[in-house]
Amino acid sequence: MSISKSDYSKMTDKASPASPVLLNCVKAFVFGGGICVFAQLLNTLFERAGFSEKALKLMAPAIIIVITAILTGIGVYDKIARHAGAGTIVPISGFANSVVAPALEFQHEGYVLGTAAQMFSIAGPVIVYGTACSVIYGLIYFFISLYIK
Repeated sequence: MSISKSDYSKMTDKASPASPVLLNCVKAFVFGGGICVFAQLLNTLFERAGFSEKALKLMAPAIIIVITAILTGIGVYDKIARHAGAGTIVPISGFANSVVAPALEFQHEGYVLGTAAQMFSIAGPVIVYGTACSVIYGLIYFFISLYIK
């Protein structure tokens, strides 16, 4: 049985209707910006409380990570992400979600072969390639700086 290209095109258009791009962009901007504003409010609150600059750099991101992990664990973060789209991929919250979600999904397989083994299945490549790219960038910068001097 053979399907013509035009029939196949009609079938795919029907199966996957076009998404409202402008609305999705606005939602991503609002939700992503909201996460960043919340983190900035935490930072300002801790700064006014008199914490040191070193502590400030750790506290707000740590709280965002914990809140994201908890919301992912109770299933709320995924509901938010359905509406917010790319807005929930703000680096810290998106990373926390990408670590917790696979760990929860495979917890029935046990702590070692389930949770621990799958924890970095999504975030692992980001860590590996991010580290590798930073090393390559550092080497390029080092050799260029030697040449320029």
